Amino acid sequence: MTNPEQPPIDPRPQGNPDVDPDVDPGSDPGIAMPAPTAAPMFLALGLSLLLAGLVTNELVSIVGLVAAVWGAIHWWREVLPSEHHEHVALQPEHERAQPVVARVGAVEHLQAGVEGHRVRVPAEMHPYTSGLKGGLAGAAAMAGIAMLYGLIAEASPWYPINLLSSVVLPAFNLADAAQLNAFSASALVTATLMHLGLSLLVGLVYAALLPMLPGRVLLWGGVVAPCLWSAVTWTSLGVVSPALAEHIQWAWFVASQIAFGLVAGAVIARSETIETLQTWPLAARAGIEGGGLPDLSDATDTGSDDAGNGDDGGRAQ
Repeated sequence: MTNPEQPPIDPRPQGNPDVDPDVDPGSDPGIAMPAPTAAPMFLALGLSLLLAGLVTNELVSIVGLVAAVWGAIHWWREVLPSEHHEHVALQPEHERAQPVVARVGAVEHLQAGVEGHRVRVPAEMHPYTSGLKGGLAGAAAMAGIAMLYGLIAEASPWYPINLLSSVVLPAFNLADAAQLNAFSASALVTATLMHLGLSLLVGLVYAALLPMLPGRVLLWGGVVAPCLWSAVTWTSLGVVSPALAEHIQWAWFVASQIAFGLVAGAVIARSETIETLQTWPLAARAGIEGGGLPDLSDATDTGSDDAGNGDDGGRAQ
């Protein structure tokens, strides 16, 4: 028997924020979302204007106070005495995301060098000695082009040497044409050390980077890289050495850089490559030995066989 004083039971779920209380349960289901409001933006704007008026004008503070009070009141009324919601209808069943189906299986690992692998890890690299040899060969080619320019343009092979030494020796920054064409022992030693040091350094960089670059080695080492550092030199030479920037002929300079890149790249590209540890399994790289481990790489097996043969030979002796 129904108690007349007891209120009727609401068949809709109580206390569930995902159910819109203003929507009939038998109608299209949906989700109750907080109703949109601009009150927080007005409150933030009002507080900003209120503080900005302290250093500008009191009218700005008054406008900010009004906006802040309006935003605070309306934001308060959005949640009290009851939170405002709006009904958002659900998508049709066929447009909803399908449930994720768990599937057990192994992960297929990509191998370096295989199509689709994003990381270019060099399986083989050139030894550092090839970079030193390439740097020396490139230095000789670049020096030949520079001295040829000195003979053709100034009738003196010492002209480019004295210009290069002006980067370190301040006296040549104020030298005239006669001094730049004359022989100077200090300029020769300084320019030679600078030229050899930079050439060896670039040769080592070539030996490390060229195996990781796609395409033709001579294109990257002989054209792209020289043009890049020639552009960097052009932008900074006026600060480093004003005398060199004033007298340099950029066509000959770029030609000498390309000669260095082509010769150094060719020497490094023709050198024998050595296998890197990137292709070895983890056990081989860590130096772990024991049963049940996967087979090591061919290089490891070859090294082990050679070591075994040497031990057998030693025991046989």
